[in-house]
Amino acid sequence: MALTMHVENFKIFSDLVESQSFSRAAKLNGITQSAVSQQLRAMEKHFNVLIVDRSQKQFRLTREGSKLYDSAKELLHMYDKLVSELQEMKKVISGTIHISTIYSIGLHELPPYVKTFLQDYPTVNVRVEYRRSNLVYEDVLHNAVDLGLVAYPNKMRQLEVIPFLEDQLVAICAPDHPLAQNQMVSLQDISEHKFIAFDQDIPTRKATDHVFREAKLDVNPVMEFDNIETVKRAVEIDAGVAIVPSSTVTQEVKQRLLTSIPIEGSELTRPLAIIHRKGRVLTPAMKKLIALLAKKTPEAVEEAEPVA
Repeated sequence: MALTMHVENFKIFSDLVESQSFSRAAKLNGITQSAVSQQLRAMEKHFNVLIVDRSQKQFRLTREGSKLYDSAKELLHMYDKLVSELQEMKKVISGTIHISTIYSIGLHELPPYVKTFLQDYPTVNVRVEYRRSNLVYEDVLHNAVDLGLVAYPNKMRQLEVIPFLEDQLVAICAPDHPLAQNQMVSLQDISEHKFIAFDQDIPTRKATDHVFREAKLDVNPVMEFDNIETVKRAVEIDAGVAIVPSSTVTQEVKQRLLTSIPIEGSELTRPLAIIHRKGRVLTPAMKKLIALLAKKTPEAVEEAEPVA
């Protein structure tokens, strides 16, 4: 078995263990499920050990399999580190950066940064995938992507969290809605009208629910959606009012499709963050992009502390 095959095998095996799914490991590596099974059997034959306990219904490694996984992670880390260091020595900024992001950041916050980055580093390919918040975390934890972009970042020991931006939350309504003439609205004002919300598992929804509870106000949404674009469309047709990040409605306000109104007596902000798996080797291109997003020097990127 050639050395290149060893590295490839360890990568597939590591993805299989972390996702506990043959189909997921296959997708991550651009191969078939059958090929993943064949690679696993080839590794068992090569090392002459049983790696996966096939007597269990759930995916479970044998003791030898656990040892092999730990060593595989070390080998892959060293290999990635070597590739990254060689690129740095040659001052090469290239490769592909795969980003998983929630819709609102990917559609409204990220594009100008990516445009600037690609102007500076045209040989880098940036792939952006739009996902629900929980799936962004899953992508990052399973090494399916290099970086994730989320709102209201969760603390997890496996993740490095780097602050990105702070969004101001505002109330929005149709231009002919009764609240549209107000210079400012209160939470009480909002609660007296039909309210359009994000789905209950969306972090921004959880944050607004908390604010209403703190103000001892009952708000029962007439509609719930899983992304910002659908919320805006519902407000445009005057189905109700909503609370959204101000940056996501800039164009609609300019086009007079929506009216944006500050919320009085409330410092409603939405923290955004970059996440990546702890211990992940960052290529020179990744460091440059994180530095641009986080407004840090590239040298400080790897030393970034998690959000407190």
